[in-house]
Amino acid sequence: MIRRDALDQLPVRTALPALRAALDGPGSAVLCAPPGTGKTTSVPLDLAGLTGEGPVRRVLVAEPRRMAARAAARRMAWLLGEEVGTGAAPAQGWGPVGFTVRGERRAGPRTTVEVVTTGVLLQRLQRDPELAGVDVVVLDECHERHLDADTSAAFLLDVRETLRPELRLVAASATTDAEGWARLLGGAQGAAPVVEAAGVSHPVEVVWAPPERPVQPAHGTRVDPALLTHVAGVVRRALRERTGDVLCFLPGVGEIGRVAGELAGVDAEVLQVHGRAPAEVQDAVLAGGNGVRRVVLATSVAESSLTVPGVRVVVDSGLARVPRTDHARGLSALTTVRASRAAARQRAGRAGREAPGAVYRCWSEGEDGRLPAFPDPEIKVADLTAFALQAACWGDPAADGLALLDAPPAGALAAAREVLTAIGAVDGAGRATERGVRMARLGLHPRLARALLDGAPEAGVRRAAEVVALLSEEPPRAYGDDLAAAWRTARRGGDAYGARWRQEARRLASAAGEPRGGSGAGGDGGRSAGAPLTDDAVAGLVAALAFPERVARARRKGSYLMASGTGAELAGAQAGGGHRPGASGPGDGSGLRDAEWLAVAVADRPVAAASARVRLAAVIDEQTACAAAPALYASGEEVGWSEGDVVARRVTRLGAIELAARPLTAPDPGLLREAVVSGLRREGLGLLRWPAAAVSLRQRMAFVHRELGAPWPDVSDAALLECVEEWLGVELGRARRRADLERVDAGQALARLLPWATGEAARFDELAPERIEVPSGSRVRVDYGGAQPVLAVKLQELFGWQESPRVAGGRVPVLVHLLSPAGRPAAVTADLASFWRDGYRAVRAELRGRYPKHPWPEDPSAAEPTRHTSARLKRG
Repeated sequence: MIRRDALDQLPVRTALPALRAALDGPGSAVLCAPPGTGKTTSVPLDLAGLTGEGPVRRVLVAEPRRMAARAAARRMAWLLGEEVGTGAAPAQGWGPVGFTVRGERRAGPRTTVEVVTTGVLLQRLQRDPELAGVDVVVLDECHERHLDADTSAAFLLDVRETLRPELRLVAASATTDAEGWARLLGGAQGAAPVVEAAGVSHPVEVVWAPPERPVQPAHGTRVDPALLTHVAGVVRRALRERTGDVLCFLPGVGEIGRVAGELAGVDAEVLQVHGRAPAEVQDAVLAGGNGVRRVVLATSVAESSLTVPGVRVVVDSGLARVPRTDHARGLSALTTVRASRAAARQRAGRAGREAPGAVYRCWSEGEDGRLPAFPDPEIKVADLTAFALQAACWGDPAADGLALLDAPPAGALAAAREVLTAIGAVDGAGRATERGVRMARLGLHPRLARALLDGAPEAGVRRAAEVVALLSEEPPRAYGDDLAAAWRTARRGGDAYGARWRQEARRLASAAGEPRGGSGAGGDGGRSAGAPLTDDAVAGLVAALAFPERVARARRKGSYLMASGTGAELAGAQAGGGHRPGASGPGDGSGLRDAEWLAVAVADRPVAAASARVRLAAVIDEQTACAAAPALYASGEEVGWSEGDVVARRVTRLGAIELAARPLTAPDPGLLREAVVSGLRREGLGLLRWPAAAVSLRQRMAFVHRELGAPWPDVSDAALLECVEEWLGVELGRARRRADLERVDAGQALARLLPWATGEAARFDELAPERIEVPSGSRVRVDYGGAQPVLAVKLQELFGWQESPRVAGGRVPVLVHLLSPAGRPAAVTADLASFWRDGYRAVRAELRGRYPKHPWPEDPSAAEPTRHTSARLKRG
């Protein structure tokens, strides 16, 4: 029997007439309703006609998480007075409300409202784009901007436009970009209606509870233990100061376990809720505490789509765990970030669902304003390989025809297409191959789908499926970092993870072609010929097939180089890196420590570390590495500049890993030339021989270029290295090693850059003469090394010279350094006439007593220049 009183109390029901009108009109709408108003449970029942209002329609509700999907279905069934899966006898089919999540389906022909995860919705759209029999699709919690949800919305809008204009769409959320979603859903017909439901949630007091001392910011999956200790302390404080159950938000399973340990002895039942928790634990949390006070430690799965009964207090760590891709290192993993203000509002709302409550925020009020307003859309930051395959299977490989709130980054999409091409999922034009379509239907990341399909013939379907199931949901840290050992632990284990793993392994084996009750193609051991692979070999093969660019070879004990070029360290081998509690690693029996080759399945990069940290890997051999990564295997001549000289070898590589090398006796001349040029550009022009004449020529050329510009060449280091093949062409053709460069006279080569073709080169000596003849008859060298040309000459040799010399076609006066008879500076002038008139007298008075044998006429402008002393002049 319908629980009418409970339905009528839900605030969202006041918005239902407007929502029905929007769907009967334009056919799409955005529903904005605060937490606790009933948008997730009441709206689908009403749209399906199960509450007695309106026609009966089949409604599909898409939730971002499995836990939320199951909880929403159970709540809706309760409102109808039934239970999911028991509303009718199995022979007659399931009841009016059901759900489907990966590995579990409780729905049938009689199901009117079906709750699915967005991943399941994507799979269904690929198999049946028309969604035959479905009248309304509700995309719940669309503000979270999960990639599957955004992709599902794009596909649904395409279906409405091309196949089923009568299909009705609702985007529902408590906090979202309503205008953006309205424009997206409305399309060319204008914005879709926005229907708002007023909330009647109870007031929630905000208590700012920052740590007393600064804590280290989160990085990767590491959270400062000091912050977790502080969060546990805030939970204890909340238990003392408030009544009711406490819901504490933490970023991940590891942090939940750490805080649970610190709460030992509190006068309350401590429960742990996350995506890995068994369904019965999740159900128990959502069922209420039966009078026992509870502390519920939860990840973001508890942010939305469900109510935890009895909660009056929320403790928010302020952290969230989200997917990120490090394209430069080829690493994709979850990372810890500051939660957005929208998420903080959602979390706080859990405390006011049933009565007034309080939220303890473990950061300061000043920090709050600096938090991001909304979480980053996954499409902007996550690995796009699965998205790219979905788009290719949909028939839009470039994804430019999809209606998306945010376009995928071009670089990330290109990287995703490269992966798909390498594993045979798409062809050269980006279209999905038959193999790619099969991969997409496995419900796995394309890398893992490739590992399952290609690993099954060698290992057997069931064993390949078991390892892929381990990789699809990373095992608990207590299982260690050795994939094969973790596999054995999962087989033995009776924990919640082991149960989920076995269920997923069965699903994958069935999807990959294993007959029910059998071991599938290749049998349990795989390999129709030869001895079956050991479990260790199977684990390594499957991991290598999934992540071929992460096969790695040892550089030293505990340190590896991956084929991608990224370094990788076992946890205990990293400088400054602590060992993971509860995990096996170097120094405590890890089977990875002495391995020559590894297939790295999971890795991240710690703070300030140059290399990645291995979190899960399997031992392999070179043959397996090469077989798993054929696209990275290459053999050829490599001629390059290394350690100060040309090195020519024939090298066999697996990506960045060098497998074998031998010297080349007759390397390709073109490759030699490129290597020499590379060496020059790396180490500079000092590799050449620069005699004094060459230095002088370069200074003169630099002067003319500075004063006159083109066509006189720039001879700076940067310019010469840029055009090195032009002015060193002949010498480069003969160079084979560093010693050959050291014999090259740079001056002879530089002269080629003078503008011979225009005839200007003939004027070079006129514009920048190497020497200038002075009145004494001496030819004195001009120094062009400074800002102004300098002529350094003994004073007596310039007697009778009325004007300073000029160069660059008369544009630039030469700075004259007048020297004493001993060659020491006596005066500097660029105007000789002025010096003879005003400055000479003081110099004469100072020097004539010191150098009495040299002439010191009273009128130097009329005196005869000389290089000799007075006595020698008289004898002459």
